[in-house]
Amino acid sequence: MHCHSECSDGSLSPLELLSLAKKRGLSGLSITDHDTVEAYQKHVLEKAEELEIEICTGVEFSCQLNGTNVHLLGYNFDINSKPLLDLCSRHQVRRQRRNDEILRLLDQHGYPINQEELTECSHGKVIGRPHIAHVMLNKGYVASIKEAFNHYIGDGKCCYCPGESFSVEETINIIHESGGKAFIAHPHLVKKGRVLRALLEMPFDGIECYYALFNRSANDKWVNIGKDKGWLLSGGSDFHGELKPQIPLGASYVDRDTFNAITSKVLNDIR
Repeated sequence: MHCHSECSDGSLSPLELLSLAKKRGLSGLSITDHDTVEAYQKHVLEKAEELEIEICTGVEFSCQLNGTNVHLLGYNFDINSKPLLDLCSRHQVRRQRRNDEILRLLDQHGYPINQEELTECSHGKVIGRPHIAHVMLNKGYVASIKEAFNHYIGDGKCCYCPGESFSVEETINIIHESGGKAFIAHPHLVKKGRVLRALLEMPFDGIECYYALFNRSANDKWVNIGKDKGWLLSGGSDFHGELKPQIPLGASYVDRDTFNAITSKVLNDIR
């Protein structure tokens, strides 16, 4: 229920992602690219039917809350929804402006990267910080992707730029308006208590409880919180392929009943 294709910052095409899902023994999938639903224009539904894999439409949106970056997952929405597509378009403008500023700051620190190098690395798709980190690695500026984030382009570092902010409230409203369900993404990574408490008071439909390589005890905390709030529970690997090689597709997952609850239209019909 959480993976990325080359339409954002994954290394596999949407169809390659489906083939890998089949190989891994998954029976359902949601491609949740960052701020875009382009993957679903790549014959994904036809390929999924051929491979007998159920698809739940998905997207991961970046937001800010109290000055902190947070991520939301949207599921089971209409991919042709104008409000949702408009939000994706606004995010593309935000990303380009932010990337330009990060490149300017890197240049000031003696690590020049040109737009052509970045475009080539991203295959012309949605460009994010992992692509910038990858170019830094290729050019010998850093010894690892982790070093690029820890020292230069991670949140609050010397070459970081937050870009224009989108509110959590607006994003939830647009997901709902598009017939979908809004989830808190990987709460395991939210370090500020006040931000987490604020998120938990917002009108989400669910929370991502099972995430990446976190163990059962770490996940159980979020399972209990989700159950207490009467929310749906989701989970996924956050698979990126070559950009996060340590995390395999299917590292975290949900069972069929949970998948069916997320893809059900009951909540949306009531809303």
